Amino acid sequence: MIVVRTSGYLFDHQIRYPIWEASNRQLSHWLETLNLGGVILLGGSAAELLLKTQQLQKWSKTPLFIAADIEEGVGQRFSGATNFPPPMALGEIAKSDLPLAVKYAYQMGEVTAKEALAMGINWILSPLVDVNNNPDNPVINIRSFGDSPQIVSELGKAFIEGAKNYPTLTTAKHFPGHGDTSSDSHLDLPIINHDNERLEGLELVPFQAAINANVDSVMTAHLLINAWDKKNPATLSKAILTGKLREKLGFNGLIVTDALIMGGVTKFADSEEISVKGVEAGADILLMPDDPEIAISSVYNAVKTGRLTVERIDESLNRIWEAKQTIFNSQNKNISIYQLSQKSDRETVKNILRDSLKTSNNLPLKVTDNTAKRNLIVVDDILNADFLDRQMPAFTIPNLLGYNLQLVDQKTFSNILEEEQETLLQIFIRGNPFRGNSGFNETVKKYYHKLLNKSIVKGLIIYGSPYILDWFTTEINLEIPWVFSYGQMAESQAIACQTLFNLSTAELRKMSKNLGDVFI
Repeated sequence: MIVVRTSGYLFDHQIRYPIWEASNRQLSHWLETLNLGGVILLGGSAAELLLKTQQLQKWSKTPLFIAADIEEGVGQRFSGATNFPPPMALGEIAKSDLPLAVKYAYQMGEVTAKEALAMGINWILSPLVDVNNNPDNPVINIRSFGDSPQIVSELGKAFIEGAKNYPTLTTAKHFPGHGDTSSDSHLDLPIINHDNERLEGLELVPFQAAINANVDSVMTAHLLINAWDKKNPATLSKAILTGKLREKLGFNGLIVTDALIMGGVTKFADSEEISVKGVEAGADILLMPDDPEIAISSVYNAVKTGRLTVERIDESLNRIWEAKQTIFNSQNKNISIYQLSQKSDRETVKNILRDSLKTSNNLPLKVTDNTAKRNLIVVDDILNADFLDRQMPAFTIPNLLGYNLQLVDQKTFSNILEEEQETLLQIFIRGNPFRGNSGFNETVKKYYHKLLNKSIVKGLIIYGSPYILDWFTTEINLEIPWVFSYGQMAESQAIACQTLFNLSTAELRKMSKNLGDVFI
């Protein structure tokens, strides 16, 4: 009933988050002595992850769940595999062509499951079916399919159906709905004050659709839902997990908590009480408890004292056993690591990016000759901009056109506002967990006002959040050519830059042989 986190990298010296990620020695000890249910992995390349998952299964006496948060494809977490755009890109397409968006969601689920299985991952912690109807949501944001419960339902269902072509588990999250929050449950406990009618008519709709599509598991949310339980977060609420999810919605699969190291629950109770209350509430899997040995002893002692019954534990064990039968007894296991990131899969990614692209009516941006020009790229945090390197199209394509790179983040942005030269402005910004805000505060908005009022910005590309584009188009009179893309990866950058400058692939190849086909 316990799933712990570790690094996807092979060696201990590569561990990036030692507070949360167990060393190889610690992990092998736990697997050999505690009979853990599984491991959740983050980081590493797709190829080395295959070696890692094989080693984990050898260490364990019981076949393991190997889970990963891969909402945007396996390549989101593990380099070398296919990286899809954020789910909201599909929601954008669905506004004008729902059947096409459903087709893409199905393909996304299918490719994600195929590639996960090739690497030894058997539990996909996706799709996210939160309805993001709060533009200020710092943690869900573009991870959601959108603000329509109907569209989220259809796309979530299609993802699940696509994934079911391979023996992997799918997960609808975060129950009962994290979309209408303005705080991050990684840091605090968000409070939802909607009444029962609103919750059942909006937030629960995509979860019911996912259950009807036979989703294998549901992940809880660390939220306080006052209409249903004024005291306990949803993760620790029997009224919500058993009363609503099991009894009201009729879900019989695995209930897994969101990570139990998150502030949404750690500020509510100590680790011993969190573990016991999670099981009391109806959770089958305790994900990432602070210490698995404490979690196990706490639940064990609760059974000894009569607070929990043996029958309650057996209910979870039976569900876990059935889920593992599904993934370990299948004959469809021989997926080669060389089937990762197939050309057809990459083409699907590009099609989603193209079909979800937003543009102004005054394209293209005309490039002036014999003028000093800069390519000003603004990111949230330079140290955490994994989507950029020296050969990325956001750098290389403007460089071919005479734009000199200037890279800043939100902290250093103010240092360059007085400079005067023709500017292409590229902004990479989206909501991310543990940050506590969407990265677009009032101070940063003033910087953009000042920069754009100088009339030196001649073109704009925004990558990530459409809510940032909404601000630019409503708060600032954007008469300059602009492009918006949901994705931030190389393919997204190439498509956005080509669109802004109206450059064909043939023209790019002629200009430079240093751009690989994957980027253009």
